[in-house]
Amino acid sequence: MGTNESLTTTLTGQLNRRAAIRWTLAGLASTAVGNPAAAETATSDSPQEDLSRLPRQIDSTSKHPYAVATVHPLATRAAKNALVRGGNAFDAAIAAAVMLGVVDGHNSGIGGGCFILARSAAGELIAIDGRETAPGLAHRDMFVRDGVVDTSASKVGPLASALPGQVHALSKLSQLHGRISWEGGLREAAQVAREGFPIGTTTHSAITRAANRLRRFPASASLFLSAEDKIPKIGDRLRQPDLARTLESLAKDGTEWFYKGPFAIQCDRWMRDHGGLLRAADFANYTSLQRQPLRTRYRDWQIVGFPPPSSGGIHIAQMLMMLEGFDVKSIFAESPIGGLHLLTEVLRRAFADRAHWLGDSDFAAVPKGLLDPQYCRELAASIDLDRVSPVASHGTPPQAESDLFSRQHTTHLTTADVEGNWVAITSTVNTSFGSCVVIPGTGVVMNNQMDDFSMSPGTPNYFGLIGAEANAIEAGKRPLSSMSPTIVLDAAGQPRLTCGAAGGPRIISTVLQCIVRVLDLGMTVEQALSAPRVHHQWRPDRLMLEPQWGASTADQLRARGHKLSAPFQVGVGQAIEQAEPGVLSAATDPRV
Repeated sequence: MGTNESLTTTLTGQLNRRAAIRWTLAGLASTAVGNPAAAETATSDSPQEDLSRLPRQIDSTSKHPYAVATVHPLATRAAKNALVRGGNAFDAAIAAAVMLGVVDGHNSGIGGGCFILARSAAGELIAIDGRETAPGLAHRDMFVRDGVVDTSASKVGPLASALPGQVHALSKLSQLHGRISWEGGLREAAQVAREGFPIGTTTHSAITRAANRLRRFPASASLFLSAEDKIPKIGDRLRQPDLARTLESLAKDGTEWFYKGPFAIQCDRWMRDHGGLLRAADFANYTSLQRQPLRTRYRDWQIVGFPPPSSGGIHIAQMLMMLEGFDVKSIFAESPIGGLHLLTEVLRRAFADRAHWLGDSDFAAVPKGLLDPQYCRELAASIDLDRVSPVASHGTPPQAESDLFSRQHTTHLTTADVEGNWVAITSTVNTSFGSCVVIPGTGVVMNNQMDDFSMSPGTPNYFGLIGAEANAIEAGKRPLSSMSPTIVLDAAGQPRLTCGAAGGPRIISTVLQCIVRVLDLGMTVEQALSAPRVHHQWRPDRLMLEPQWGASTADQLRARGHKLSAPFQVGVGQAIEQAEPGVLSAATDPRV
């Protein structure tokens, strides 16, 4: 057995047998990678069929020269259908993103936002920022009541919503790089919304958790709960006729309908009546932004990440630069516990910097020195490979006040074609069902991205993250995000890997571990996403282990000084790799 094989066996062997069986069965029920018969099944246009026969991921073959990975088989089918209609990987990604807003609508949709990172066949690197923006009436103390932050108002209800950006970003991507109109994808999603789809365990669980919040808003309750105000059963069909009409209107009338027409007017009216701040003028003024992708190096690889307001792009690059000075492969080979300890220590340092320095670079001073090689080497030098070392506060990168980036619950999908187009989209309404507000008559679930701002210094948001002045609320500002679509290029500039994830701050941990496992440990993307993960975000000072690591791993990490939180799932990722020219392999996380 080679070194790479033994490392893979050691890591994946940490899965307890029950969990391994559960995850394997979940994969068998929802994936058919490389199975031509299953892939042919996906050409059906009827959402009535058994979803267990449809794949969530598709590898490239001579017959299907593309790869797709999403969290839902109907989204993967939508991507494939776009390719069959003559589209490229950009068209496929757009179709999948729109469909996910229907079949995975508690996580993402046109009431939310997205980051799009791509590499075209011509070698162009593309970053489109479709992040939501704070309303024009928003202000830094909008959630303060009698001197105390009302943390519930930023999570549920009319004040929680920022201006949605996904529609504008997807339209821009289609105009700039699509080969076919995105109208076909909108109409396909509208058909599924109208005819319905069977509720799976993930959607059922999300509705169950959010039921009481959904009940606060009649349009939300009538859409996601039964006529008797009960939680629907697994297998019941979820029909969304209002959303179907909304998608058809977008297909017919374009983004003007959403940003300067009936949707903006209806949203304005509802928000005024219920104490919200979003106005039609906010919609009319919104634009998605084309940003300069982050480009850094890790060993022989070029890492392409998303710039601020993504914190993930900077900190994944920063952590990889810290790891550059370590022989990661040897450390894991000698002791997987030592490898986990090292990953945890770089996470702690990166998240300490995130809490202080990161925000929307159009509003806040985000120092480029966070990616200064010498600064990252100094952070790495503070790591003790045997014991937890203190990280009391953020670091101070060079030229922190002068050399700045230019001012200009989530799901992930990725597509690639053999022409060389690679696309990674992370989209979100933030937490499950966002603000839990559905704008009446539209079927659109509104995000709760205002909770991603720093309410006040030291006040944690839903995910336990704290922030500083850089991420304070300002009108028109984009809140800081953990969304981290990432592309890895080889020395010749050819795509080697793309990955991204859902899971709030755990996105960053998931993407980091996927990259390290593929590039350093020699795993396939399927192995990299299947193996259990760790997460640490500096505050609270607790290491999160997935339960599959087991008690022995937990005890050994405690012996090194780590304080552990209750076991919890760390992210849900998707990835595509090109291990050899023209051979594209896709993977969807078995945690879905």
